[in-house]
Amino acid sequence: MIVLGFDTATPASAIGLRLADGSTAQARDDPGPGERPGHATRLLPLVADLLARNGLRFRDLDRIAVGVGPGTFTGLRVGVATARGLAQSLSLELVGVSSLRALAAGVGLDERHARAEPSPAGGSARAGVLAVLDARRGEAFAAAYANCEELAAPRALAPEDLSEVMDEAARSGTVERWIAVGDGAVRFRSELQALGAEVAPDGSELHLISGEAICELAMRASAQAPQTVLPDYRRRPDAEVALAGAAVSGGAHA
Repeated sequence: MIVLGFDTATPASAIGLRLADGSTAQARDDPGPGERPGHATRLLPLVADLLARNGLRFRDLDRIAVGVGPGTFTGLRVGVATARGLAQSLSLELVGVSSLRALAAGVGLDERHARAEPSPAGGSARAGVLAVLDARRGEAFAAAYANCEELAAPRALAPEDLSEVMDEAARSGTVERWIAVGDGAVRFRSELQALGAEVAPDGSELHLISGEAICELAMRASAQAPQTVLPDYRRRPDAEVALAGAAVSGGAHA
């Protein structure tokens, strides 16, 4: 099965192409400091280029996979709409994948690809992964996993409340050590380390959602009807919050 997977939950556009032989080719666009995300303009050109570099066309695909979040409102809307459009126009199978689960899955993929350097989650102790994305507004999107099994469901919360995720995970299974990954783990490093979690170095690829992880998880899932694949915003969009705040402010001065 040939699977095209991509994720736009963060400012980056991450694309993976799982080939018929089981290998995966990847492409990504990471905006530089001060640059706006290029999901709307760069996602499809990156996909087309990745297919061409591997001698494939859109009609050669069997399945589309997309990260559904949680993440940025605009990024998720673009990614999910693109995936649904491709699946429907090409009559392809479609799978929605949790972006946080894909982030956590990257730890296992890193262990598989880089045996020469021990993974921070390595060792004999049962390791859990805290997947943490920067949700802006001083909050994080977070969930907990062990071997890609969800131990604590995704949620938006303040950094001082990240212990809630670990506490819920402790009730679901025995985890002897934690590694935290994602741009939220970088931003809230001190809070996570205070809870006993190990945070990968700032420049580690473990903090990135990979297209390979999206494809890998999609291979284990059942296809979904396109209309059921929806963005997981996990909270109200920033624009809606801003409008509500403006309405309250306006009412207070009326």
